[in-house]
Amino acid sequence: MRTPFTPFILVCTLLATAGTALAEPARGERLQAELQQRFARADSNGDGRLTAEEAKAGMPFVARHFAAIDAEGQGSVGLEQVRAFAQAQIAGRQGAQ
Repeated sequence: MRTPFTPFILVCTLLATAGTALAEPARGERLQAELQQRFARADSNGDGRLTAEEAKAGMPFVARHFAAIDAEGQGSVGLEQVRAFAQAQIAGRQGAQ
C-alpha cells in the first residue's frame, strides 16, 4: 500500500543508507544511482534541474518541499540541492530522537 509519505521515506532511505556506503559500498552506490535516475526521469527537458512542475510529475517529495529546497528562489533545483535537503531532514529527525 502506498502512502503519501512513501516518496519521502524512499528519498530518506536512499540518502540514509547511502551514508553507509563504506560498510556496504554496492548498496550505497546503487541507492545513489537510483536517486539520480529518478531525478533524471523527472527532468523532462534534460537541463539538469527540476522546476516545480517537473517535480510534481516525477518527484512528489521534491514538489512538496520545493520552496524550501529552492531557498535561493531560482525557480528550479538541482540534484545536489535535493540531496542536501533530504540529508538535513534526516539529520533533524535523528537529532530529535
